[in-house]
Amino acid sequence: MADHALPHNDLQMDLPSLPPNQALEALKDVVFGSAAGMAGKVIEYPFDTVKVRLQSQPDHLPLRYAGPLDCFRQSLRADGLRGLYRGISAPMAGAAIENSCLFWSYRIIQDLVRATYYAASPASDPLPFAALLLSGAASGSITSLVLTPVELIKCKMQVPLDAAPLTKPPGPLALIAAVFRQDGLLGFWRGQMGTLIRETGGGAAWFGGYEGVSAIFRSYHASPTADASSSLPLHQQMLAGAAAGISYNFLFYPADTIKSRMQTEDLTRVLANGDRQSFWGTGKALWNQQGLRALYRGCGITCARSAPSSAFIFTVYEGLRGYFG
Repeated sequence: MADHALPHNDLQMDLPSLPPNQALEALKDVVFGSAAGMAGKVIEYPFDTVKVRLQSQPDHLPLRYAGPLDCFRQSLRADGLRGLYRGISAPMAGAAIENSCLFWSYRIIQDLVRATYYAASPASDPLPFAALLLSGAASGSITSLVLTPVELIKCKMQVPLDAAPLTKPPGPLALIAAVFRQDGLLGFWRGQMGTLIRETGGGAAWFGGYEGVSAIFRSYHASPTADASSSLPLHQQMLAGAAAGISYNFLFYPADTIKSRMQTEDLTRVLANGDRQSFWGTGKALWNQQGLRALYRGCGITCARSAPSSAFIFTVYEGLRGYFG
């Protein structure tokens, strides 16, 4: 009887090989990304608080805040500057987690793409822009999984309660316990769809904006000996980072608005009515309230604070990378 089994050698498949020292590179991404993220969060947090309060206004009109400046004024009158930094402990941890995860996964995915599709090209050659966009999108989608629980607690702390003024607002541990008690473990991922859409598209826009503007700057002073990964002057790095921040926030802002509304809804009303709106249901309610304007409420101040914040994040990260090798 003839043996028709195929030889094992015919089924061999070469797996892509990653560059060495991955553990050391990952440690650098975690440390440098965390430092850059926390520094950027201190700059942007008061503006982020105003953004969340604008996004989380109730469906009925008139609105509580007339705009960003009115929200700033009312917040300072009620709580002072300290109130604008209320709840920063969770987002400081979140900024460290988010940026370390973003930079680490972005580099890893680039290495995988290069090893799989561009192994024959020199390592010094830059990846095509489309590959960088794909790497940024994949990096953002991975980061969204760890970011949603942190943003859930942050948003609940940023939105002031309508209770008595002397009532002490709950801290992060009390809110974590309340979410777990009311919704279980999966309750921490309420708004995950919004975060996934925002971070996947935003990751492509963030890294794509930075890489695209950086490539434009490099093309102006390119020389035969120039390296595609060479450092840009500080002001050009900051301009590229600012463009990245504005691109990230503007393009996918409606998803963030829906997420914030879902994460800050009145649990007393929810428990009384026995229903919770889905991502699409929340988006429809916002659209019915004020149309596109409702979905972009607070976008101006968000883009304004994201420009210096992202410029600072990329500059600190690139500076640490360049200094420590």
